[in-house]
Amino acid sequence: MIRISRRHALLGGATIGAGVALTACTSNDPADTAQVKTDTSGNANAATGPKVVIGFSAPAADHGWIAAITNNAKAQAAQYSDVELRTVEAGADAAAQRAALATLIAQKPNVIVMLPHDGKELNATGLEAMRAGIPVVNLDRAFPSAAAYRLQIKGDNYGMGLAAGQYIGEQLKAKGVSNPIIGEIPGIDSLELTQERTAGLNAALAVYGFKVANRRPAEFTADSGQAAATALLQALPKMDALWNHDDDQGIGVLAAVKQANRGEFFMVGGAGSKTAIEAITKDDSVLKATVTYSPSMASSAISLARLIGQGKGMSDLVELQVPKEITLASETITKDNASKYAKLGF
Repeated sequence: MIRISRRHALLGGATIGAGVALTACTSNDPADTAQVKTDTSGNANAATGPKVVIGFSAPAADHGWIAAITNNAKAQAAQYSDVELRTVEAGADAAAQRAALATLIAQKPNVIVMLPHDGKELNATGLEAMRAGIPVVNLDRAFPSAAAYRLQIKGDNYGMGLAAGQYIGEQLKAKGVSNPIIGEIPGIDSLELTQERTAGLNAALAVYGFKVANRRPAEFTADSGQAAATALLQALPKMDALWNHDDDQGIGVLAAVKQANRGEFFMVGGAGSKTAIEAITKDDSVLKATVTYSPSMASSAISLARLIGQGKGMSDLVELQVPKEITLASETITKDNASKYAKLGF
């Protein structure tokens, strides 16, 4: 689904404009970022079963959403005494990941969980593993061929836009704003996921008769978020609402807002980072909500890969097999429910 790393460049201590320091929104400590299922009481599937060797590969990142993906996978695997997790480096690009996975396939693990650099470019690797009798769990970035995976688990990009637009529409309607000025700061505009998020936003706003007045794409990084927000704030001297697609780039967006001394509008974030949830809880900035795109999907992927490897289905479903595809819902986090979602922040 994504042709380059979702966190195209690392946030680090990026600075821009007037020199406002930007810090990463997440921790590098797996213990701090892990989102795992630990309460298995009453779940028959949690009982120790046959050993399952799960191969795992995902692009590397020092922090952020992708780092949380790997942290979650490792932490969830550690919850099971019958799981051995074998991780292989994804390298810098799809070619390097393809080579690493070829070595892994030769080792014949029971299941492979992979978040590919690029779903289209790794599709052949998924097919190779499946033909070798190794079920593949495709994480987040979709393979175009359904034959390349046993299970696909991903977030709902269109749903993110819908959730953000619905929240914005409801809030503006409650305030009696009939002709609002709405801004949008997407991520990399050429990506399918960005286009899906924007389409969801526009569809939700249309229900209220609203539309986006101005949008300035960023690149999923804090410094690009600050640059995009600075340009947007200059283009819109007055604004009623803003949706920023990504909480990592939102660090820069909020820095730009503070630098411009603006506060007449409210902002909705995207993904559900710890920093965003904490800011929403404190309620001391324009950020009033964020819509989820949780890296907890990696934890679920490991649990489901284990069931596939043991020939089990999901205990609450009638069917005997794990489903073919799972799309996580995008939920809206506000001050009212932030404490509930805090443990899922990354």
